[in-house]
Amino acid sequence: MYGTDAARRTRTGALAGTAALAAMALLGACSSSDGDEDGPPRKESPASGAAEDPGPFWVNPESKAAQALAEARQDAPGEAELVEAIAGRPAGQWIGTEDPEGEARRLTEAAAEADRTPLLVLYNIPHRDCGQYSKGGAESADAYRAWIDRVVSGIGDREAWVVLEPDALPHLLVPGCVPAELHDEHYALLSEAVAKLGALPDTRVYVDAGNPQWVRDPGGMVEPLRRAGIEQADGFSLNVSNYQTTEANAEYGKRLSSMVGDKPFVIDTSRNGNGPVPGDEAEEAWCNPPGRALGRPPTTETGDERIDAFLWVKRPGESDGTCRGGPQAGEWHHAYALELARNAR
Repeated sequence: MYGTDAARRTRTGALAGTAALAAMALLGACSSSDGDEDGPPRKESPASGAAEDPGPFWVNPESKAAQALAEARQDAPGEAELVEAIAGRPAGQWIGTEDPEGEARRLTEAAAEADRTPLLVLYNIPHRDCGQYSKGGAESADAYRAWIDRVVSGIGDREAWVVLEPDALPHLLVPGCVPAELHDEHYALLSEAVAKLGALPDTRVYVDAGNPQWVRDPGGMVEPLRRAGIEQADGFSLNVSNYQTTEANAEYGKRLSSMVGDKPFVIDTSRNGNGPVPGDEAEEAWCNPPGRALGRPPTTETGDERIDAFLWVKRPGESDGTCRGGPQAGEWHHAYALELARNAR
């Protein structure tokens, strides 16, 4: 089960557009310039060292990274600064299934008390993840609706940003992933979730749209986003749990935005400081790949009016799955966390 603190992976595949969908192989996925559009792309912002100010977003003091930091300070002081580069910055809170209402309430109340905004990630769509490391999800459409209702009740009138169902729309474009007879149901569930979350007084909703390496032609995502309720959403999310560069996501996002009513978008920069693994079409290039780095710290100061924020949707330091010696998806992967922080620019 993909619980509260579980991270999930993203896989990298390629959908060149609707004409090439049938030929697309399931390689795995989920998963700019910031500044003047005509200016040269800038390098990733430094991410190493402790964060002096988390900005508008909430840092969970009880995260797995925070627990690892406490242990490092006691047992491995030389590693503490590296772990603090993760623990001191805000990251997504993945809502679990045991008590979604209570969990959403606790998180949003804690964030409100700190005068910060929590980032919640909803990842429980039926037939989730094509049977890969984070397979599962709600047992039925009605179970999913009930889960969403409890999350909505838990958020209430408190402030929250929500990333809705990473991978769900791109997976509908992958032949053989989600049974064809369930596609209409998935679109309905996503659209209903957008409407319910969007009706809350202080909640922003971003529908996940994959990443530019997975669905390479943004036109292929237009109809799926429309059917999922993008008109009622605040925007869409890109690069969740993936490693594509901020620049590539920004360029792709602007093209997609222009096709869906100029909706803004957010980019997951949690681990994209070094971009993807060269030749990342290789199988499981998304899963705990070596040599990666923390990306730009979370911020709403993106320098581009169409990019609402750079976010750490995936929690850095938590495993993508049992690949390359990693623990179960969502478990703390200490060696990998140190590498991400050490490689950050």
